[in-house]
Amino acid sequence: MKVGLIGAGRIGRIHGLNVAKHKNARLVTVADIHLPAATSLAEETGAQAASIEAILADKAIDAVLICTPTDMHADLIEAAAKYGKAIFCEKPVDLSAERIRRCLATVSKAGVPLMIGFNRRFDPNFAALQKRLRNEEAGNIEIVTVISRDPAPPPVDYIRRSGGLFRDMMIHDLDMARFLLGEEPVVVHALGSSLVDPAIGAAGDVDTAVVIMKTASGKIAQISNSRRATYGYDQRIEVHCSNGMLSAANVPETTVSFAGSEGIRADVVQNFFLERYAAAYRNELDAFIDTVTTGRQPQPSGEDGLSAQILADAATLSAQSGQPVTL
Repeated sequence: MKVGLIGAGRIGRIHGLNVAKHKNARLVTVADIHLPAATSLAEETGAQAASIEAILADKAIDAVLICTPTDMHADLIEAAAKYGKAIFCEKPVDLSAERIRRCLATVSKAGVPLMIGFNRRFDPNFAALQKRLRNEEAGNIEIVTVISRDPAPPPVDYIRRSGGLFRDMMIHDLDMARFLLGEEPVVVHALGSSLVDPAIGAAGDVDTAVVIMKTASGKIAQISNSRRATYGYDQRIEVHCSNGMLSAANVPETTVSFAGSEGIRADVVQNFFLERYAAAYRNELDAFIDTVTTGRQPQPSGEDGLSAQILADAATLSAQSGQPVTL
């Protein structure tokens, strides 16, 4: 499969290098508004630097990976769909649910596959947990708990254009809650504070937040987010069920520990998403290529992107109003 990459920043490099190493795909061209970034990645992978327009118009390219800033996603998805390309796009599709709906209508009309980059579904640990839930190993789901805390906050300039913690950071966890619950939440209640950096609060956002959601059948999901975790990248899941509990722990840098007279010491958890989700990004690419080559329906789909955005909007509104939001 011949692939064009649009966006050669941090996440674009991850996907570009993975495509270049994949046995069933070839990275043909790379585009970025910052030409040196595109040129550097193209040279590293044996691809060619090109313009976005050239990638979209190239009939030899089967699929495009969209890894640009969020405000370009929906427009690029629509343009790629009109050219008949298979599309992978990093989350979110857009910060507006209504804009996402219009975008998905264009994709549907074009009849091309669209997969959204909720990479955590492809983490080996989380994927195994979800599979065991679907097999009812632990019985009926009662409470899903998702903990996601970054090691440090991003720059305030990024915060100002991110759409806020619920739409930028927690959207991954909202998708994960849907993935694990197997049902759609109908009530969302959120609380948020600015405890890590006063500048984040001054920018109109929060850096510490919790969300509680309930489905129509009564299942509950709770999500905890923080922009600061002094001990590393905190990524844990616990699902309490009628017959027991399934959980996925943090991944340390190594599994080596030291036991002595003063206790037991172990390595810290992996520092950030580049390390923690390296396997997830590779598995995600496998799934996209499989979708395109077999004609299967992509998962996560554009509709999954819309559903997560609706939950993020509801959480934002709830945190601002102090009241639960019914969907």
